[in-house]
Amino acid sequence: MQKGNIGITTENIFPVIKKFLYSDHEIFLREIVSNAVDATQKLKTLAMKGDFKGELGDLTVHVAVDKEAKTLTISDRGIGMTAEEIDKYINQIAFSGANDFLEKYKDDASAIIGHFGLGFYSSFMVADRVDIITRSYRDDAKGVKWTCDGSPAFEIDDCEKADRGTDIVLHISDDCVEFLEKNKIQELLTKYCRFLPIAIAFGKKTEWKDGKQVDTEEDNIVNDTTPLWTKTPSTLKDEDYKKFYRELYPMSDDPLFWIHLNVDYPFNLTGVLYFPRIKSNLDIHRNKIQLYCNQVFVTDQVENIVPDFLTLLHGVIDSPDIPLNVSRSYLQSDSNVKKISSYITKKVSDRLQSIFKADRKDFEQKWDDLKLFIHYGMLSENDFYDKAKAFALFKDVDGKYFTYDEYRDLIKDAQTDKEGNLIYLYATNKDEQYSYIETAKSKGYNVLLLDGQLDTAMVSMLEQKFEKSRFSRVDGDVIDRIIQKDNESKNELPADEAASLTGVFTSELPTMDKTQFHVETAAMGEQATPVVITQSEYMRRMKDASRYQQGMSFYGEMPDMYNLVLNSDHRLVKEVLSDMKSALADKLLPIENELNTLKARHTAIEQDQKDKKPEELTDDDKETMKKCNDDIEAQENARKGVWAEYGKSNPVVAQLIDLALLQNGLLKGEALSKFINRSVDLIK
Repeated sequence: MQKGNIGITTENIFPVIKKFLYSDHEIFLREIVSNAVDATQKLKTLAMKGDFKGELGDLTVHVAVDKEAKTLTISDRGIGMTAEEIDKYINQIAFSGANDFLEKYKDDASAIIGHFGLGFYSSFMVADRVDIITRSYRDDAKGVKWTCDGSPAFEIDDCEKADRGTDIVLHISDDCVEFLEKNKIQELLTKYCRFLPIAIAFGKKTEWKDGKQVDTEEDNIVNDTTPLWTKTPSTLKDEDYKKFYRELYPMSDDPLFWIHLNVDYPFNLTGVLYFPRIKSNLDIHRNKIQLYCNQVFVTDQVENIVPDFLTLLHGVIDSPDIPLNVSRSYLQSDSNVKKISSYITKKVSDRLQSIFKADRKDFEQKWDDLKLFIHYGMLSENDFYDKAKAFALFKDVDGKYFTYDEYRDLIKDAQTDKEGNLIYLYATNKDEQYSYIETAKSKGYNVLLLDGQLDTAMVSMLEQKFEKSRFSRVDGDVIDRIIQKDNESKNELPADEAASLTGVFTSELPTMDKTQFHVETAAMGEQATPVVITQSEYMRRMKDASRYQQGMSFYGEMPDMYNLVLNSDHRLVKEVLSDMKSALADKLLPIENELNTLKARHTAIEQDQKDKKPEELTDDDKETMKKCNDDIEAQENARKGVWAEYGKSNPVVAQLIDLALLQNGLLKGEALSKFINRSVDLIK
């Protein structure tokens, strides 16, 4: 019997394993089973080269649980090991710290796994003792048993073993007995080993007999050794890809289409990536790509390995050039991972481009499911934007699709304002903004439908990308002010009439929590609606952004600010104005005269005090100015009172306001009830 210490300079290997390699104890099963598979594949390679002339026989890897003995055993019939190889690959793990280890093995991860290197030692995270019972494939090899309890001390001795290969026997620790449960082991094998290239057996298949499930003699094989991505694309049909997708994501709709990856230079990569149907909620679609290394599951947390927008794709990536046994921070800096990321981005954009060119009608039909993914890519990756701008689409409110260039050509004549800016009109809801859309159409304008989760961000980006262009929602202002032309002929009201009209309507506005209105007049034409409510494009975007972007919460707390625009060309507004002028002339005249006198006095006081510094003003100076201001405020309040009294007496004022509020979904509660009652009275 040989005794000794494992060649490590730290007294305990496990803190290093846990800190730098493994975020979860369950990884141990992946490591041990993949080692067994690797040992088996090496034997197959030796047989193909003629270096092993014996019978391969059944190469199935077996996993077995013995709850009574508290052991978990993984057995293979691969190349096995001699005592010297155990000493080399198990005992001589010499490193002075984690950094030295990563540096030493970063280019040789496969050697670690294939020869039971550090991956083997992950077993000590769940076991307080591990036995290796092994026999090399070589002629005249003897059985060898290695035992270690997790300390640097080990024992190695000859043993009886009839067949080649290796048994790893884990004596499970008391705090890890969950790994003695068959359901738990089945779950882990399904997660990590379902596509390994060598058959993995766990227990026996069962059948229903005599009123219960009983074991049969047939091994329960838990994996598919030739998954779809390992096959030649020309041998596969669409249904094969859909079937595999349903196996990976049982509750999902069929994918839109897919990309079969297969490259061997300058790195090795295979896989299948699917485009899922993504109409809303980015987050629920993330982390559906499964990353494999030689058919060994690595992770489904790929957001730091591939570009962020590609995490919305589903499917499998398999590359032996992605290291299996290192931390995610290492993956992020690995040059092969970066090359793979760039390659996948190019393949995705090329695939989308080819589908667009081959069958544009089909591409348009899929656009609503694709656009969230494409927009996310364009927003997050400049290189992807440069490729995607050729096939990214606009959809207008009539359901017609245009490329960016096509749409610019469509609107450039009609929707260029007097400053030479091209104005892209858009709506976010066809029903809620129907009247605004129709007003724009009546002017010969086209309106886009931008109702996606990322459209607010897309609009801001496209304004930077497109030369002399601006996006404006159709209800962002009066249409003639959104697209201002040189040949406009306006019949604006005199200032005093506009002030009186807006004052009357302001007095009848309902009070709403965190909502403010500014009333103004504009000549919009006799056929336009009498009252229009608009909201500043800038403020709306800021409030929209506050829901998604950190640091923008200030805008979310601000009140909603709307403009209520009175159409001074409309018959009803003209009638209100005419009636108001005749009804209020006598009441307003003395107030206006007094206001004019007070404002003249205010100007004179300012002129008299303009050369004095604040500290030079006497108390009488200050009192004189204060009294003048108070008198002006009193007269203005009196005027507001006259306007409010008239507003209450003319039901048309409140009716026009409420119609505008109702059109914008802002009329609720008591105000809505009053509107209904007033409408009934007007009908009578």
